[in-house]
Amino acid sequence: MAAAFAPKMTPKQDKVGLAGWTLLVVVTAMGGILSPPGDWYAGLVKAPLTPPDWLFPVAWTLLYITMIAAAWQVWRRVGLLAGLSTLLPFIAQLGANGLWSVLFFQWHRPDLALVDLVVLWALIGLTILRFGRVHPPAAWLLVPYWLWVTYAGYLNIGVIVLNGPAPPLSS
Repeated sequence: MAAAFAPKMTPKQDKVGLAGWTLLVVVTAMGGILSPPGDWYAGLVKAPLTPPDWLFPVAWTLLYITMIAAAWQVWRRVGLLAGLSTLLPFIAQLGANGLWSVLFFQWHRPDLALVDLVVLWALIGLTILRFGRVHPPAAWLLVPYWLWVTYAGYLNIGVIVLNGPAPPLSS
């Protein structure tokens, strides 16, 4: 197991690492924060079982916290350079995560957002596999995120089926 090769870190390095992973996830979250649903989304026909709007920021806050914890725990065990092959899918999925909100809410392109979501889903799965080899609890921390993204796929497909691949703004 890779944990046997854990780098020795000072408490200061540990805190800097936690701050770094937090910053990366916060930058990702900015994609959603800067892409609010707005009137376009409010005017769409939604899939059955679409949750109330207030649930999304609550769920994402909890998921982002678990993502930070998972990445930090793995990083503490393998370091950044030695653990790059383990951490790279996590970093890549952050990019796909941030892009989804832009595609869906800013560009009003649920079709492109769905393509991004499929890539995101696969990257989360790969991250879970890689994290599981280093620190299984970190992998398990990402399972709710993977399930939420699976559910988001259902909601995204519902928007496409009920409104078309690129619904225009309602007049």
